[in-house]
Amino acid sequence: MKVAYLVNTYPMASQTFIRREIHALEDLGVDVERFAIRVWGEDLVDERDIEERNKTTYLLSDNTLGLVGGFFKELLVNPIGLFRGLRSTYQLWRRAGEGFVKHAAYLLEAVALRQRMGAAHLRHVHVHFGTNAATVAMLASAMGGGTYSFTAHGPDEFVEPFRYSYDVKIANAAFVAAISSFCRVQLARIGGIEHWDKIEIVPCALDFDEFEKSSEGFEGSRPFVCVGRLCPQKAQTLFPDAVEPLSSDFPDLKIVLIGDGDTRDEIERKIAEKGLEKHFELLGWRSNEEVRASLRSARAMLLPSFAEGLPVSIMEAYALGRPVISSYIAGIPELVDASCGWIIPAGDVPALTESLRDCMNKSADELQAMGDEGRSRVESGHDVRKSAQTLHAGFERYT
Repeated sequence: MKVAYLVNTYPMASQTFIRREIHALEDLGVDVERFAIRVWGEDLVDERDIEERNKTTYLLSDNTLGLVGGFFKELLVNPIGLFRGLRSTYQLWRRAGEGFVKHAAYLLEAVALRQRMGAAHLRHVHVHFGTNAATVAMLASAMGGGTYSFTAHGPDEFVEPFRYSYDVKIANAAFVAAISSFCRVQLARIGGIEHWDKIEIVPCALDFDEFEKSSEGFEGSRPFVCVGRLCPQKAQTLFPDAVEPLSSDFPDLKIVLIGDGDTRDEIERKIAEKGLEKHFELLGWRSNEEVRASLRSARAMLLPSFAEGLPVSIMEAYALGRPVISSYIAGIPELVDASCGWIIPAGDVPALTESLRDCMNKSADELQAMGDEGRSRVESGHDVRKSAQTLHAGFERYT
């Protein structure tokens, strides 16, 4: 079996779960051709991500003239299909109410995808995220490029869904993968309940060969670890406010932030204003092994975001046997509760302070029990081999 995978930007430091999924499919005998719209603009730090980049064909990056040439080639070899693509592009543009140039680019990228899939004898493409890459896959399908499916994550995908023709993408997809029950309900709400049966829950998942449960206990001074892009949605700018009331009672309290992004300067400014430098360490992006090493020695994983789907970083912390502090939003309550962590209202700084306080006051045995429960949950519900088998069954119907 041969399938294509399409992502807007791939690989990225925050998309390790896609690489794991592709590798699990390859272990099942699926030949996966990787495609992406563009190259990630930041440096990759993990060798396996660098290898993935070398295996990926980019439709837009360094290929502007190729896209234009491909359009005229399509006009000669597939005029009827191109007309269908033009008609669909026009309809999508009118629905959006803006972005003519952007939609024209989607069409050119779809032409390139259809031609490359045809040359490689690929009849199905799976997309991660239902935004622009799913638009490209849908247009390629309209031009005769085979079938497509996509994995929806949320929450950004569910903002103004009709403007981005999410309902059309669901209707035309062979099937849709939702990463959680919450996500599945949102897709059915947007696309119509008549599509309920084509929406399957396929969780983001882990390869547990990479995640041996930590042998380190919880005794002594251990940091809270936050893994993720530094951005408004992840709420890291609230950390200094939450830590300030605790600084005198817990002089050893420390938060380690792994990741980088737009809000780094604001986080550093607030830390300095409050004189909390000894309580924070900002490491920037780190390799997957370095992230795992940090989580293995953590007191707890910290991710009280404003907006999420169901973060893979929470699964990673649980797989390593560490409890989690997170927000009561989207799919997170399907995985996190008081038996394996703390779940608080998004943006509630006093609640964040109290969860940090409670975690600092927990005994090593109590934290160990919470970590054990987290490990049990992800083992049963988030094994990449199980997710790959579900996708494999879907692909078999369309390849």
